Amino acid sequence: MSAFIKISEQLGYDFRLLKEVQRINASQMERFHQKITDTLWVLKEKHIGVLGLTFKQNTDDVRNSPAIDLCRRMLADGARLRVHDPKGMEKARSLFPAGAAVEFVPEAEAVATGCDALVIATEWSEFGRLDWARIRAAMTTPIVFDGRNLLDPAEMKALGFLYRSVGR
Repeated sequence: MSAFIKISEQLGYDFRLLKEVQRINASQMERFHQKITDTLWVLKEKHIGVLGLTFKQNTDDVRNSPAIDLCRRMLADGARLRVHDPKGMEKARSLFPAGAAVEFVPEAEAVATGCDALVIATEWSEFGRLDWARIRAAMTTPIVFDGRNLLDPAEMKALGFLYRSVGR
């Protein structure tokens, strides 16, 4: 989106609609971050698992990724992160400062181990097929924030999760 805005500006056109879409997308991430904060109250020293770092599934591109933005917000709040992405972990490593409280976990299901909450930040289809009963057992507190509406709320509740999603 940023590229289209930049091109339109170079051509002398003020693409206000695209700028508004970009603003709405940014506010959506703020609302999702607020939902996490409202539920957990304090993020400082909380262990939060994050599934997905790329800006969309089936890519290793982390540029302008809402998932990276969300991770940075949670880190700023003092959270300790355990993260996994099927393709984007190597590129994502360079986006966090040395010493940041981010642990890169090679297996998706292992991200939840010892976590106070789990966030689905990128819509990788494989995240929907994880063994969620096993994940629940590995978590300190079974809370899932589904930023991509990937999972079925009724199924997650039946498994014993406190399940929060966006737009539902």
